[in-house]
Amino acid sequence: MFLAADPSAPPVTLDEAAERANNAAGWVEQNWSTWLSVGLRILLIVVIAVLLRIAIRRALTKLIERMNRSAQAVEGTALGGLLVNAERRRQRSEAIGSVLRSVASFVILGTAGLMVLGALNIDLAPLLASAGVAGVALGFGARNLVTDFLSGVFMILEDQYGVGDSIDAGVASGEVIEVGLRVTKLRGDNGEIWYVRNGEVKRIGNLSQGWATASVAVAVRPSEDLDQVRKVIEEAAGTMTKDEPWNERLWGPVEVLGLTEVLLDQMTVSVAAKTMPGKALGVERELRWRIKRAFDEAGIRIVGGLPLQADGEQPVKDPTAGVAAPSAYSSATSPQSLAASPISPPASLSK
Repeated sequence: MFLAADPSAPPVTLDEAAERANNAAGWVEQNWSTWLSVGLRILLIVVIAVLLRIAIRRALTKLIERMNRSAQAVEGTALGGLLVNAERRRQRSEAIGSVLRSVASFVILGTAGLMVLGALNIDLAPLLASAGVAGVALGFGARNLVTDFLSGVFMILEDQYGVGDSIDAGVASGEVIEVGLRVTKLRGDNGEIWYVRNGEVKRIGNLSQGWATASVAVAVRPSEDLDQVRKVIEEAAGTMTKDEPWNERLWGPVEVLGLTEVLLDQMTVSVAAKTMPGKALGVERELRWRIKRAFDEAGIRIVGGLPLQADGEQPVKDPTAGVAAPSAYSSATSPQSLAASPISPPASLSK
């Protein structure tokens, strides 16, 4: 809808219209170079930012692919058994790549946006001051969130643990079921799920990397022949290393380390073996079972708890075991006896 011209306004003459057109043309002719330079500068900033973002993202993608190829190269080898499997390393590298790509895009596009605003002669001082104040407020208000996030990033970068590992995080322990940038989920021994903030973890013990040690302490009588004890233990351990599935769970021979304690009523023999990660408890139980059966067949007695009596010796009985504890009423002069004795009647008084 067009507005009608004001009838009260004086008519525009041809000379005035020509003068206005000349002024507009002069203003455009005077400022077109500035507009062109600003437009070209903005276009150049945008093109450089886009190309730089694409180049950095491609470089990060190639780096991640190279990490995955190196992980697949060691998979299935003896070294690969001690390291993290290829699938876990692939997931870790993908997570790291995603974080790095996001950070790179944020930095590049944010810098390009500020440069575009500067090219338009917009004063950035109030914007930067407001951003600084907002950053300080966010840092104080959400410092725990930032701490959790940074801790999660470094945990993933350093590969401290992964899904399926059994860890001891201090505040909780169990099997890792999910690793996030802020929270790690653990499943405890009783089935409970622990949500552990990454910023609260001060130390981590990973029980699933490398190898574990199964240690068994065997207590026998001090009169037993140590050479025979060692021979029986080595035979039972040698049979165990050949049976399934213990031949895979044992990563080394079962060693008899020697005596760790010698007392009057018993001596303790220490036995240890290197096992797969997370399989030490099962190996210890099976090793105790086999050693006990081998000792029974060889006539070697395992002791523990109360001291055992020698063969043919009757246990010594305490002569005071059947005697009751002394009573305060056994003494006629004790306060208890005097209080319990009947009161004698008073003597009759003669008048």
